[in-house]
Amino acid sequence: MNFVIFIISMGVLIWGAELLIIQSERIALKFKIPEFIIGATLIALGTSLPEMAASMAASASGKADIAIANVIGSNILNITLVLATVFLIATKINPNRDFFAKDSTWALVPVLVFVLMILDGVISRFDAALLLLLMGAYLLFLLQDAKNIPEEDLDEIDISHFSWLKTGSILLGGFILVIIGAHFTVESASEIARNFGISEWVIGIIMISLGTSLPELVVSVSAAMKGKVDMAIGNIIGSNMANTTVVLGASALINPLHINAAANLFDIATMIIATVILVFITANKLYNKSAGISLIIILGLFLNNTLQSM
Repeated sequence: MNFVIFIISMGVLIWGAELLIIQSERIALKFKIPEFIIGATLIALGTSLPEMAASMAASASGKADIAIANVIGSNILNITLVLATVFLIATKINPNRDFFAKDSTWALVPVLVFVLMILDGVISRFDAALLLLLMGAYLLFLLQDAKNIPEEDLDEIDISHFSWLKTGSILLGGFILVIIGAHFTVESASEIARNFGISEWVIGIIMISLGTSLPELVVSVSAAMKGKVDMAIGNIIGSNMANTTVVLGASALINPLHINAAANLFDIATMIIATVILVFITANKLYNKSAGISLIIILGLFLNNTLQSM
């Protein structure tokens, strides 16, 4: 029964996030906000909403392992599963944007900051404030860089019949769905862990992170199939940035997050290695199927180690 509740609640969580993303885009276009800003902020942050809701709910329930493992697992899957899928299915990968010069730092720095923060075994509220400040710096960078981004990075959304009442109602409904979905996702996952003798860390880093990474997978694959690889790759970098800063930061503000770094060294190291490989790919412009296969190999090693530890 807990598996059924988990699947349904995860679906509700993702559905709520999708409603929030679409309506946020409509509001942004209503106020003529540049489309790149919408894509790089609202879509990246929006696709990270499931991670944020799940991790915050876990933190509020005193389940720090789930909160942190969800972020680490999502970051790994965004690169090794989502980005690999983009490379494998896209017929032509020739981004206009120089992701190495402009974005690779924003993919790597939060991960390194995270590693420094967990050396003392806890992500404190002070650490959380620093993470949120780092996200603020990223958003400022995006605003300053927006003029260099082509406007076709996002599909047009029809706002000819824009209604504040309708949009506000859908936004409220989306928030309610996200909150309810996150609560039951975490609780059912915890019950599954207890019933099968699996650690909450493993549940968080596999089951919850896989579910909460679905929006990134859907958005990035859809963009890649339309030839919009800039948007697909940018969404992955932005989502990982949001995961490591906003999701962890918001969760640690609720309750300081304690972590046994030594016990989870493999997962942390995998996240670091995957991020370094992402930087290497952007530096050498290795946007091809060979890079996708290499990322899949990292994913296989990660999943094999996790399953053996169950």
